[in-house]
Amino acid sequence: MQLPKNSFKQGLRDARPQIGLWFGLADAYAAELLASTGFDWLVIDAEHSPNDPRSVLRQLQAIAPYPVHPIVRPVAGDAALIKQYLDIGAQTILIPMVETAAQAADMVAATRYPPRGVRGVGSALARASRWNQIEGYLQSCEQELCVVVQVESAAALNNLAAIAAVEGVDGVFFGPGDLSASMGLLGRGDDPRVADSIAQGIQVVRQCGKAAGVLSTDRKRARDYLELGALFVAVGVDTTLLVRAARELVSAFKGTEAAAVKASTPTV
Repeated sequence: MQLPKNSFKQGLRDARPQIGLWFGLADAYAAELLASTGFDWLVIDAEHSPNDPRSVLRQLQAIAPYPVHPIVRPVAGDAALIKQYLDIGAQTILIPMVETAAQAADMVAATRYPPRGVRGVGSALARASRWNQIEGYLQSCEQELCVVVQVESAAALNNLAAIAAVEGVDGVFFGPGDLSASMGLLGRGDDPRVADSIAQGIQVVRQCGKAAGVLSTDRKRARDYLELGALFVAVGVDTTLLVRAARELVSAFKGTEAAAVKASTPTV
């Protein structure tokens, strides 16, 4: 049995832009539905959505037959949680609220087995190793694991170059929601000052030889980020898409006000 290839990580290596969607409905059936629509990657969010390792497992299983890469975001950068998500088969981890190079290095270590890291060895119980049926999993899995750290505060921006330079960090993702809050612009992730900070951050990450990513539901701004060199851009959030479509449909028949949810950058 062969180690599954990480198409997302390969895309970053090839400098190929990849388009993603945020997934927070925490449901395997909905995950399979979205996996069939053509996105390159889906973030299974366990930070702000009601997910845990068991619900994430069901979503990974539902997505597996489709040509889309699942990215798991844990609730925090915790080595024990990261170990669980890796063991159930996540190959790309998006770690929130990384503010220093030391923290980024700790997160990389959480994905590596000793002596290169601190990941606990339990492959006989792990879906990731196909229950020890992937020959050499312990020695080879690292090459297909992808670590993305999320920069989403003013403090993190100040340390950005050092964070991006950490060996084993494959990408840096900018979170407009928390970043705007840290800049005194709570709820204004689409503010031009936030966008300018992200644009500058993309350049810093690129100069460090790493991949930059961001979320923007504003189509023009998302394309602008791609033009600036961002390699993985999330262009929508499942809950926002569903609420907006439902409100528009209700408005068409009931004439209600506010036909759609404001198209601002959601807080993720």
